[in-house]
Amino acid sequence: MQARGLLPERVTHNDCKLNNVMLDDVTGQGICVIDLDTVMPGLTLYDFGDMCRTATCPTVEDERDLSKVEMRMEMFEALVGGYLASAGGFLNSMEKDHLVFCAKLITFEIGIRFLADHLVGDRYYKVHRPGHSADRARVQFKMVESFERNEAAMREVVQAQAYREVV
Repeated sequence: MQARGLLPERVTHNDCKLNNVMLDDVTGQGICVIDLDTVMPGLTLYDFGDMCRTATCPTVEDERDLSKVEMRMEMFEALVGGYLASAGGFLNSMEKDHLVFCAKLITFEIGIRFLADHLVGDRYYKVHRPGHSADRARVQFKMVESFERNEAAMREVVQAQAYREVV
């Protein structure tokens, strides 16, 4: 889709997650985005997908009890609302229509990266115990399953917020 010009290249953060936002201690409001060394041309879908991956998961990234890993729909709704309130005016319909898909795609990709790192002896990610990257991979794959189970509801959220009529 990018090669055909349907998904434009834009300036993206490329490590878009909540811990890269500085928050005001008193109000809890976002002050600024940090960790800007990863900013470069890319696809907005990757940033949104990574935000969904990290923000909708209720557990730590290396949770061993996978029964706790389930995407939080209320957080997804808030992400979509905030994202479209800021970026909805310049995103094209192809970008809006793939917001749900990108959550699954990026989460799956990160899961594969954790698994690959585990299989080659933990050379890339810092680990704190044996099997650490494998546990991280399991959480990502469990999140993909959760996104798939909730896909219809997620699509309804995007459709309702991306294409509502402005009065």
